[in-house]
Amino acid sequence: MTRTPSTQAPSMIRHDATRRRLIQGAALGAATTMFLPRWIRQAAAAEAGVLTVVIPSNPTTFDPINQSNHDAMVVNQLIFENLVEIDGNGQQVPMLAKSWTISKDQLTYTFELRDDVTFQNGQKFTAEDVKYSYEYTLNPANRALRRPMWTPIDSITVESPTRVVFKMKYAYRPFLDYMTKYMAVFPAGSREKMPVDHFKSTPIGVGTGPAIFVSSQANDNIELRRNPNYWRKGTPKWEKIVIKIIPEEAARVASLLSGQSQVIGAPPAKDFARLKSSPGIAGAAKPALGCTLMVTPNNRQAPFDDPMFRRAVALATDRERICKDICYGLVEPTGTAAAASSWWFNAQASKSVAFNLQEAKAALKKSKYPGGTEFDLLYASTPYLTDTAGTAVFMQSQLAQLGIKVNLRPLDFGRLISQVLVGNHQAALMALVGPPEPTFLVQGFFRPTEAFFKSTGYENIALTKLLEDSYKVNDQPRLKPILQQMQTVLATDSPAIWIGTPYVLNLWRAEVKGFDPNAGLTLRLRDSAIS
Repeated sequence: MTRTPSTQAPSMIRHDATRRRLIQGAALGAATTMFLPRWIRQAAAAEAGVLTVVIPSNPTTFDPINQSNHDAMVVNQLIFENLVEIDGNGQQVPMLAKSWTISKDQLTYTFELRDDVTFQNGQKFTAEDVKYSYEYTLNPANRALRRPMWTPIDSITVESPTRVVFKMKYAYRPFLDYMTKYMAVFPAGSREKMPVDHFKSTPIGVGTGPAIFVSSQANDNIELRRNPNYWRKGTPKWEKIVIKIIPEEAARVASLLSGQSQVIGAPPAKDFARLKSSPGIAGAAKPALGCTLMVTPNNRQAPFDDPMFRRAVALATDRERICKDICYGLVEPTGTAAAASSWWFNAQASKSVAFNLQEAKAALKKSKYPGGTEFDLLYASTPYLTDTAGTAVFMQSQLAQLGIKVNLRPLDFGRLISQVLVGNHQAALMALVGPPEPTFLVQGFFRPTEAFFKSTGYENIALTKLLEDSYKVNDQPRLKPILQQMQTVLATDSPAIWIGTPYVLNLWRAEVKGFDPNAGLTLRLRDSAIS
């Protein structure tokens, strides 16, 4: 079939809250300045044609094949591009490919490429660059973080400068959905020609995107300038983008209210409704369909090695209260590995693990721990997507009613992920990000070949078969029952406890046009402009 999409498209943990309250009060009150970064306090006049954006975390790499920080992907996606783009609403649209054809057996993808694209070093973009980029990433010697996503590729053949053919080992429906976030096309031979850290630290000249890398200062800022030879004529409409790194929520808000930034990522959920109605400020939110707030238990360790204990925890989790009261209504409750607003959501599966304290007590009595037990719950000490600390404390209180003692263990997000990746935990409460694609997180956590499998250690032959079946189907009517059956299996075994789907929220100044929150979370700035 040919596809040419439109271009539109119990013991309570003690938190050190004093500093946070001071900063929040200062940022939104009269005594703002003494707590703000120097660049805000200087209150320099906004430079014409400069779009200033604030994100909460510092990029550790700019290399798209090794990027794990979704905040930092804003930089990658301005410098680099791929054959297919996933737009702000999660739809596939052309990028460096004009169109593509997928064979009936879904094993062959033929891409017709644009012939008017050059890299930022002046080199013309061709099919050879596509082949080189993917083969470099697939080479185990290069140790690309994102390599597992592309291992279904069997071969890549260049048929002409503007045509490239991918042969797959097996049907793999998510292939196109993963392209923009987890891969990019760079010039043939560039990895060998450039210094070892070029892509990681100074990716100059190696992308086709609208922005050219200029400089970066760790924990401070990244500067990009407009690509004058960008193939989308008339785009971008800014001359320079400055991306500031400000971890504190209140300081990010202050930068926006003071006019020192025009767009901010990860605004505080508790203040979002009020802030988006402030004079001169705009804001919007939408469910990030590939994201989840969940408890990831290690199914190979007690007490989560017992399915009835896992079910008891699932039934004792009051998702509605967590999402409404703890997360300020900006997490959409769901008991399954699907957002309630997604077309593949299984309402019956979600209902089967809905909050019911009596059923939870009955399940616990059938487990190996009828009188209760205890476990450690890891969670991020600083907010990522949503503030998990409040949810952790609330769950601790709920589970105490079953005689289950929850020991709360806050860790910084990087250390948390490192522990979970190797299965060095009993349970972890995490907000996680994926593309708006229905099997990304299920595949990642429950398929033995995937990086996050050790975090759950749960393997189910029926679930794996359903995953493989889902790869073979591209149309919604046939795919929906497969995805819903997957949710039934997961609700029955409860190898994880899903709580909800975080919303992506952004705030921006009213003079910014062409900006909208992205369902895939990453800030999309290519088409933004300052009026």
